[in-house]
Amino acid sequence: MLINITAAKCVGIDAIPVTVEVNINMGIGIHLVGLADVAVKESLIRTITALQSLGFHIPGKKIVINLAPADMHKSGSGYDLPIAMGIIAGSDQRNLPELGKYLIMGELGLDGSVREVPGALPYAELAIKKGLAGCILPLQSALEAVEYRNTRIYGVKDIPEVLRILEGRKPCEDLLIWNTAAYKEQLAASIKAKKHPNYMDFANIIGQEGAKRGTEIAVAGGHNIIMIGPPGSGKSSLAKALAGILPPMSMEESLVTSKIYSISGKGRTIGLIRQRPFRAPHYSASMAAIVGGGNGDNLIPGEVSLAHNGVLFADEFANAPKAVIEALRAPLEDRCVGISRLRSKIVYPASFMLVAASNPCPCGYYGESERCSCTVGQRVGYLSKLSGPILDRIDIHLWLHPVETGKLVNRVRGESSAVVAARVLKARNIQKERFRGEGIFTNAEMNSAQMEKFCHLDDECKELLEKLIRRQGLSARAFSRIIKVARSIADLEGSRDIAAPHIAEAASYRFLDRQNLGR
Repeated sequence: MLINITAAKCVGIDAIPVTVEVNINMGIGIHLVGLADVAVKESLIRTITALQSLGFHIPGKKIVINLAPADMHKSGSGYDLPIAMGIIAGSDQRNLPELGKYLIMGELGLDGSVREVPGALPYAELAIKKGLAGCILPLQSALEAVEYRNTRIYGVKDIPEVLRILEGRKPCEDLLIWNTAAYKEQLAASIKAKKHPNYMDFANIIGQEGAKRGTEIAVAGGHNIIMIGPPGSGKSSLAKALAGILPPMSMEESLVTSKIYSISGKGRTIGLIRQRPFRAPHYSASMAAIVGGGNGDNLIPGEVSLAHNGVLFADEFANAPKAVIEALRAPLEDRCVGISRLRSKIVYPASFMLVAASNPCPCGYYGESERCSCTVGQRVGYLSKLSGPILDRIDIHLWLHPVETGKLVNRVRGESSAVVAARVLKARNIQKERFRGEGIFTNAEMNSAQMEKFCHLDDECKELLEKLIRRQGLSARAFSRIIKVARSIADLEGSRDIAAPHIAEAASYRFLDRQNLGR
């Protein structure tokens, strides 16, 4: 008897259908075909053991399991559950009339329990596109797709619950994910966590008003920023406080970011991710960890994609391997990253805001009176990893100096994060309206055509830019980034057009273009 079950495979951030065909006929042996990897082939042992533990028998016939299309590699343990349902239905141990109506994915434990698998969001999207009745997913995985109310998302804990749904004889409303106790418990926990956000307040950072201004402009327009300064000057604190002024994501941004986390197996949230990601990998992270990678066609996103629509904080930037730093060039420019292997290539979104922090030299005190003990060669060697092409792609350069003693002792507090966040949100709303229908959300994402359309410059601005380019020797990329930053400064002020003071302030944040650091 031939049984067909709809499953899926993630390719990039989308899912494509995989049909699990189970045929039981005369003969002996269990055969799994369809370009399955080791994890899928091992599923036979897990599946058989799980079924036997629940009292099901394995028919003494030839069982052929095909994962179609057969020319596409299948990986992961998510095919355990559809294979098990195929064996049960194909051997007539249970009548499952609802089997063809749902997309089914899940890993099996040896006791028949169903364990979570990555990719719940793309699976739910695929089920809707194919016109299926819904999805049957592990309970923890189904929590990711709880906002897809226009289809039936079942969260199951074991095989008996799956059979209850597929037999269609008993009501199964309690298994719909938004009716489960797990959903209600985790929803209450997430609401409680939102009331107590875990980030540093700008008011708790003493001094550094100029750096705070630069950080505010960077967040307002989604611009890349680098902070250079001695230890204890507040670089890391500013970066952490930056998370508190990030605006909420739009539904479109939230969906793409959530899908990236879902396929990575990191989407352990209820529904879509609403808070912008803040990724802070250690500077010793490998190339594959930062850019993404994997074996065969199982290519998973790296930190640049996990930071999509959010922040990638690179602390001790100059200590990172030079190859890793240079690998950031393409994502910073293209807002996506392509991972290529011999038989496959995946392009993941990677539109993030780079926040880099670095000491100016190995000892950390270059530029601070006579405290630096490094030689010229050591200074040059330390900062030489920050190549011209990388610095060219960073819009705002900040040099932080130690806070004055008087301010530290008197604890002079500045604006709170809530006040700064309100200004940032207002600027982002201006950009949201400006770029409606353009496929972008921030000033930093503008291309040349969009800059021509939205960044009108009067004669005074053009004259000032001409002087700056001639005096500082700026590249064409630096020139365009000055205009984008000026557009963000104008948005913070609520100005319709870019003015000369906006250009002048934006140009003041590019001192690394004209400074020979380390000498």
